[in-house]
Amino acid sequence: MTRLDDFIARFDRALRTVSGVADASRPSPAQALPEAALEVRDRAHAAALMRVNHVGEVCAQALYEGQALTARNAHMREALEVAAREEEDHLAWSAERIRELDGRPSLLNPLWYAGSFAIGALAGAAGDRWSLGFLAETERQVEDHLSGHLEKLPQSDQRTRVLVEAMRADEARHRETALRLGAVDLPRPVRLAMRLASGVMTRIAHRV
Repeated sequence: MTRLDDFIARFDRALRTVSGVADASRPSPAQALPEAALEVRDRAHAAALMRVNHVGEVCAQALYEGQALTARNAHMREALEVAAREEEDHLAWSAERIRELDGRPSLLNPLWYAGSFAIGALAGAAGDRWSLGFLAETERQVEDHLSGHLEKLPQSDQRTRVLVEAMRADEARHRETALRLGAVDLPRPVRLAMRLASGVMTRIAHRV
């Protein structure tokens, strides 16, 4: 593709991501499970948690796009693109579940996307091993985040719980792939800054 073709393709993916238009390549793990009779408060709580997860997937798409743009190694770009396709499944599953719970996605998705794309591009520009290290640490923190959501979700809401479990399993595999490709351990201050930024994003996305 020409540079213009590549720009148009990336811009189209960005628009589809922030607008909530995503197609899953795999069926939703929750499709065969019945809908639980949730209390209004529990339903709203589950919808808010899934909104946070959807924001995480918007950020993941942007991070992968930014990293792929500045990656120097073709094998690295291919690994990022494979992970991004699986994350797009999460994006579609999360959006569908939010609708089922009568919730809405975050109003700040364009902002989340733009910021994450810039961070991904900077991580990629630092070098492939550092970029992989950033990816591995991101996925580790997301795993912890999803585990926390499993503790907070109503036990009877099996449709949401099975989605979160499937997403967590994919994140663990992406982290292992990054480590296998040569990810370096990020300095502790960087890891702490990432966790702080994630916490701020989570608190905002839970409400907005």
